[in-house]
Order: sequence, then C-alpha cells, then structure tokens
Amino acid sequence: MSKALLGTSKINQICFVVHDIEKAAESFGRLLGVPKPSWFLTGDSSISKIVFNGEPTGARNKLIFMDTPSVQIELIEPDQEPSTMREFLNKQEGIHHVAVDVDDMKQQLAIMGEAGYPVVQTGEFTSSQGRYAYVDTVPACKTMFELLERDEPQAIPPVKPKTEEHQPLLGSDTVVQIAVVVRDLDAAADAYCSLLGVEKPTVLKEGKPEVTQVVYRGESTEAKCRFMFIKTPLIEIELIEPGDSPSTWKEHLDTKGESVHHIAFLVKNLDEKAAELEAMGYPLIQKGYFFTGNGKYAYMDTVSDYHVIIELLERF
Repeated sequence: MSKALLGTSKINQICFVVHDIEKAAESFGRLLGVPKPSWFLTGDSSISKIVFNGEPTGARNKLIFMDTPSVQIELIEPDQEPSTMREFLNKQEGIHHVAVDVDDMKQQLAIMGEAGYPVVQTGEFTSSQGRYAYVDTVPACKTMFELLERDEPQAIPPVKPKTEEHQPLLGSDTVVQIAVVVRDLDAAADAYCSLLGVEKPTVLKEGKPEVTQVVYRGESTEAKCRFMFIKTPLIEIELIEPGDSPSTWKEHLDTKGESVHHIAFLVKNLDEKAAELEAMGYPLIQKGYFFTGNGKYAYMDTVSDYHVIIELLERF
C-alpha cells in the first residue's frame, strides 16, 4: 500500500452546489430527518482571501453544513463573482467536490502539484480558523477534491435522537456510498487508489441475468458493466464502467459524461421505500439484484430536488 497523495483516505464531506439554497435546505432536511437548516454568508475578501485560478476574487457563498453518521453534507449557493463554485454552477447543479482533512496544507499541495494535480482555488474559513484548497482532480477522478486544514480540531456535535416530527425520508440518514461513472475503470481506479493510498480492488462484472434480473426504464436488460468498490473509513466509492447494453450508467455516460452518478443509502423494505418515493414524484430508473444475489438495489430519479440520483440498497 503506497502513501496517500492526499495524506489520508478519510473522505469526510460531499458538497452540492445549488441555485437555491433555501429549497435545497428544505429537501436535504427532509431527506436526513432534521429541521430545515439555516445558511450563513461567508466573509468578504478581507477575511476569506479567495484566490481562483491565480487571481484574487471577492466571491462570497451562502453555506450550510449538515452532519450525518458518515460524511458531512455541504450545500453552497455561490454569488456571481468568479469562483470554482460559480464556474461549476454555470453548467449544472450537483456534487462539486468531496473533501478530506490534512495536517500540512503547503506540503500536501506541493505533493499534489508534483503528481499533476494543480491548485484551482484557495481561501480561508470564515466560520472557524483554517483554510481550504481545491485541486483539479476532475480529469482523473471525474470530481474535485478539497483539502481542509484546521487550526483546531473540528467540533463534532453530538448526534441528536430523531423526533417523531423529523424522521429520515428513507429510514436512514447515513450515506454509505458515492458512485462515479467512468469510461476507463482501470485509469480511474489507479487515480483514486493513488490519491487515497489504498490497494486497487478487484474488478467485478455484471452477474448472470437470471440472478441480477435488471429492469431499466421498464425493460429487462443485461446491464453490462465493469465496476469496483473502494473502501474508505466513512464511505464507499464505487467506480462503474458501463458496457454496451442499456442501463442507467450508460445513459449517464452518454448524456452527462464521466461524473458522479449516485449516492446510496441502506434501507429496509426497499420495494416499499421505492414505491413511497415514486408516489412523491421520484420515478424508478433501474432496479435489480446484486451480482451475488445477496441483496437488491433501486435507482430513483431524485435529481429534481437532490441534484443526484439516490440509490436504495437492501442486503439480505
């Protein structure tokens, strides 16, 4: 196992960039079973000291942080000033980056730069003491990585018990997986494993049709693909290379290119949850059984409110 270029394998945050943070706060509060969180505005340039593509900028963002039992969910609504978030939002809403904590920002950025991952944006925290840097891992990893350096350990609030009024929409508030659709599984895996300092997992293939019984948009399909699961301390990363048969992964690659495809939650009574989501206006895209037959999954079209597909997983 090689040393992680990031200095750690602990991905601890997933960030969504959105047009309307009020609407997103309501949706994610419902998803996670918490009261609608309030946003705060980042400081001006004298505090945030943002540098984007080598140039200082006065960009400010509305921010929300939502802690879950696994990763933190961050919501960002950027203003119109130049920034990596504004650049992203001019093209789409969705997952902009995943983040890790580092001990020495300067050292880590030098290591990343030597490995071919240049700095995109840097700045200072405005709600606590510390700094951040976005590095351009998009060509290799199909999403951006953010490095966070804190001057003091992050205070993790205690998990509050759920009230009757606020229950997770899916029965769980734990994000167990983030998945990325890629054209070249081996190249993407090499990049992720190098960044995270983990051994390259086994490449898997679609199971036998009589086992997986995949239905994509109402039609049976082999759903050919190559895929792998990369384990990290808080969340699993799935990389998927679609084959030539119809599937949600091939549709994503053909229409949106290489990028994050879904986040996943473990649920009980998957069929019941899928039906509930369909009744709420989130159509079923694809369902099937694990290639081993020891569980099943369903992809729900939740993009309208959550800017990503949500996968339901049920293990037998």
